Amino acid sequence: MKYISILDIIGPIMIGPSSSHTAGAIRMGLFAGKIYGKKPQKVKFKLYNSFAKTGRGHGTDKGILGGILGFDVNDDKIKHSYDYAREAELDYEFEYLEKHDRHPNSADIVFLDENNKEQMKISANSLGGGEVQIYMIDGFLTEIRGDYPVLIMVYKDQKGVISKVSALIQEQGVNIASLNCERKEKHKEAVMTFCLDSVLPDKCIEQIKKLPDIYLVRNIERLEE
Repeated sequence: MKYISILDIIGPIMIGPSSSHTAGAIRMGLFAGKIYGKKPQKVKFKLYNSFAKTGRGHGTDKGILGGILGFDVNDDKIKHSYDYAREAELDYEFEYLEKHDRHPNSADIVFLDENNKEQMKISANSLGGGEVQIYMIDGFLTEIRGDYPVLIMVYKDQKGVISKVSALIQEQGVNIASLNCERKEKHKEAVMTFCLDSVLPDKCIEQIKKLPDIYLVRNIERLEE
C-alpha cells in the first residue's frame, strides 16, 4: 500500500492558487533547470491541454518560468517571474497546445542556445498536490518524481556501466531505491537514472565522471515539500 501523507491531501505550502497548475509547474521548471545544469540562454515552454487552456489564470506560466530561475514553491518572487527573467536576460517563449496523447497538465521545457539550436528537451507532467513526473529527457523515457535524490547519467551504451556505477554508489553506503535505464540503439547514447536514499558525495560523482564515455552526470537532491 502506498503511504499517503497530509501533503498528498492538502498540497504543499506554495505561492499561487493551484497545487497542480502552479506548484507543479514551479517544480517542473526547478527540476528541469537542475537537470540542464547551467544557466540557460533561451527556453521554450510548450504547455499542453489544461495547462494551455487555464494555466495563465492559475499562474502556470509564471510558475514554470520561476522554477527555471531557481525559485521554489513558496517564494514570493514567483509572482514577478517575468521581471526577474528580464533582469537575468533570459530569452523565453511560450506555446499553448492541445494533444490528446499528453497528460492534462503536461509541458515540454526546451533549452536552446543563442542560435536556437536545441540543447536539451525535458518532458514533464504535474500529477496533483504539487507532485511532478519527469518522464522523458531528450526522447529517453525516465521515471523521476523528485521524492528521492537522483543521479542522472547520459553515456555511451556499453557493457558494465550499470555494475560499475552501482558499485561506486554502494561503496558510499547509499541504498538504491530504483534504477531506470533507457537506450534507443545498441552502443549509442543512453540515459540512466538512480533514485537514491541520500544524495551522493562529490568524490563519488567525480569517480563516475571518470568512467569511459560518460557525457553528462547530474547529482540532484530531492525536491523540498
